[in-house]
Amino acid sequence: MTVSRLHSVILAVLAAAILLAPCDALAQGAGTVDTGNTAWMLTATALVLFMTLPGLALFYGGLVQQRNVLSVLMHCSAIACLVSVLWMVVGYSIAFGDGGAANAWFGGFGKSLMAGVGMDAMHGDIPESVFFMFQMTFAIITPALIIGAYPERIRFSVVLWFSGLWLLLVYAPVAHWVWGGGWLAEMGVRDFAGGLVVHTTCGISALIAAVMLGARNGFPHEVKPPHSPGLTMMGAAMLWVGWFGFNAGSALSAGSSAGMAMTVTHLAAATAALTWMTMEWIKFGKPSLIGTVTGMIAGLATITPASGYVGPASALVFGVIAGIVCFYMVMLVKNRLHIDDTLDVFAVHGVGGMMGTILCGVLSAGGLGIFSGVGLAEGVTILHQLWVQIIGVAMVAAWSGVGTVVLLVILRAAIGLRVSPEEERQGLDLSSHGEQGYNL
Repeated sequence: MTVSRLHSVILAVLAAAILLAPCDALAQGAGTVDTGNTAWMLTATALVLFMTLPGLALFYGGLVQQRNVLSVLMHCSAIACLVSVLWMVVGYSIAFGDGGAANAWFGGFGKSLMAGVGMDAMHGDIPESVFFMFQMTFAIITPALIIGAYPERIRFSVVLWFSGLWLLLVYAPVAHWVWGGGWLAEMGVRDFAGGLVVHTTCGISALIAAVMLGARNGFPHEVKPPHSPGLTMMGAAMLWVGWFGFNAGSALSAGSSAGMAMTVTHLAAATAALTWMTMEWIKFGKPSLIGTVTGMIAGLATITPASGYVGPASALVFGVIAGIVCFYMVMLVKNRLHIDDTLDVFAVHGVGGMMGTILCGVLSAGGLGIFSGVGLAEGVTILHQLWVQIIGVAMVAAWSGVGTVVLLVILRAAIGLRVSPEEERQGLDLSSHGEQGYNL
């Protein structure tokens, strides 16, 4: 064989080896990274961030008065930036660190400033940096949801202080209990994508915040309707799309679990929207756009904890129950209890998340015909799983409520919670930020 021919053979063999090797083999060792799962998780992470910016910002922005729309957008944007930094500095460590002897309750500070989360660090078969980012987007949207309880009257400095401290005191510990191998995980609680970690924490905290902050001037008889239902609908549509990353992404893989989570998420949202629309049509004579998209959000929140555990038929059940129960809870909170939870965070997210978590204890079981889920752990009965789910809801609600009270009492004493009556009448766009949402 001539030298040139030998050279050609060697080049051909090397080229074939490169083409047939796994994409990450040269960088991180063959078989260490599942590129398909990693690609899906990168996409899901972007979708969840899309839920907050711009989805939640536009959804909430359309629901407030014209003079306060920019302030709501500012709240969402500032929280996204603040939480991103705090999550890297210490939040991720509290939620997903090993915690040593205190692991059941607290993740510790071992991963502060992302210590140990380098290029080669892995979480299962995806890079830990991707898992860090995915969980960061959950940490961003949860305190951002709470701002729906107190727009149009709260100091911007309080939004920042409360959101940052609440992340570290309430959200991160609960995330560790449920998803970080903590004590609720050891009990066997089921929360696939955030019925406890996201919706129960934010819903309970929103209710407490609304009570402690007090109602808007003129509530409930002189409050004007949302200034831009169209803006709200656009934001709701973005939330719906982004929620596929929220729920299907929580499978942490691009497989059948993610596919079913996406399916039941969509069906529950559609069913709840139709249910809420029907309830309004019957009670008030006309179905509204705001009501329909609110029902859709209720369906999304309610299916979230069970999305990886139930099938399509159960999704219809979740949607119908969400549409009916959350519809009446909105009226109960505002019309009967006279609590100005301005954008219905507790009635929609809180009640939906808690209700979905409890329903998951039943409908995730097998042997229920078309309503069968993935099945319970070996030796676990429906009654036992239901009891575990109830304990989870009760403990997370209690922790969230107490933490919120403590933080708001401190902030009230230190800087005060509300803007002045004059600033409230002028609107927070000008009084707090020196800008206007519209120049008309």
